[in-house]
Amino acid sequence: MTRLFLGVDGGQSSTTALIGDSGGRVLGCGRGGPCNHIAGEEGRTKFVRTIRDCLQAACAEAGLDMNTARFASACLGFSGGPEDKDAIVREMLTADRMTVTYDAPIALAGATAGGPGVIVIAGTGSIAFGRNAAGRTARAGGWGHIYGDEGGAFDIARRALRAALRFEEGWGPPTALHRMLLAETCAASANGLLHRLYTTEFSRPRIAALAVLVDRAAEEEDAVARSILETAATELVGLAAAVRRQLFPDGELVRLAHVGGVFRSEILRNWFCATADVTGGMRAGPPVYGPAAGALLEAYRAEGLLTDLVDLPEEEK
Repeated sequence: MTRLFLGVDGGQSSTTALIGDSGGRVLGCGRGGPCNHIAGEEGRTKFVRTIRDCLQAACAEAGLDMNTARFASACLGFSGGPEDKDAIVREMLTADRMTVTYDAPIALAGATAGGPGVIVIAGTGSIAFGRNAAGRTARAGGWGHIYGDEGGAFDIARRALRAALRFEEGWGPPTALHRMLLAETCAASANGLLHRLYTTEFSRPRIAALAVLVDRAAEEEDAVARSILETAATELVGLAAAVRRQLFPDGELVRLAHVGGVFRSEILRNWFCATADVTGGMRAGPPVYGPAAGALLEAYRAEGLLTDLVDLPEEEK
């Protein structure tokens, strides 16, 4: 009888489930909506529905009955951490071995195709995570938008607003960010916008979304905007370097992968890669696979299997 393996990436925007056989062939894929919040009865209901829908779709594609499917190993990684989700998924799945973890380990496993290395994840926030050949792990960052998340989109947007305020008050250099932020938010002044940002009108994701204006201004040769992106990239490299020092000896070249929305900025991405190369000991580049593939690889690894993935959906490559 074919042994089955399951990998699930549960994120803030979408959820993906992959089912594979013992040879690394992907048999089924299922996709659904976000599943990072389960507070309250409504949140728990949405979480269960999302996981069930993803599993149902993956099982159907693999020719399996979700209600009777048994997995030799399953790994599920969730944005926001596993603590409030662990017990729920164990009630929903039948697996001989199950790992419920957060998003960074599966993102790293996908990015390095299961090998050692370091990953920097920078979306709304930021975190660096790494694992060496001995299996030892370390992290840096990921402390939230108030005390951390350096180089993430919220941090970039916050720096942009500061620059706009300084220009408006006459103690900062001219920048197109002032005009662009006011136009984007229909605000009369940077000072007025600041007061609105402290209200429920602007959620953290909505503020973080303003980071795209910084990239746009930098592409138009705005020096302040470019400096903000370069500073963000440098701090993200700093997170990676902190993880590298904890796990790898001097002189060893370490693979460094980057994922997340802020790396859509060519200026930030190029500065990140160049700074990583100059820092020494790290070679930066895009991920090999996506996080759902990483979760499936982690399911294999838990059983002592190292395998290449076959018939992986294009979106996970």
